[in-house]
Amino acid sequence: VVVSGGARSGEDVYNAACMACHTTGAAGAPMLGDAAGWADRIGKGTDVLYASGIEGLAGTGMIAKGGCMNCSDDEVKAAVDYMLDSL
Repeated sequence: VVVSGGARSGEDVYNAACMACHTTGAAGAPMLGDAAGWADRIGKGTDVLYASGIEGLAGTGMIAKGGCMNCSDDEVKAAVDYMLDSL
């Protein structure tokens, strides 16, 4: 969903691309609002989380941009921020 031709919000990107795994825990994805599930990942720093969201994470179910190939890097970062803000 593109709002006024501008960047999608983190929530919009989450709902479009991330929620499939991050609401169910599919493929070991940390779930939205699960602080314990995110703890080790958060410990690596926000830049690492952004890179994982943008580039994917080898050996896991996390694919590049969560499969949202028309999402900008900044939109993916906003989605990561949205998930972190839920904790």
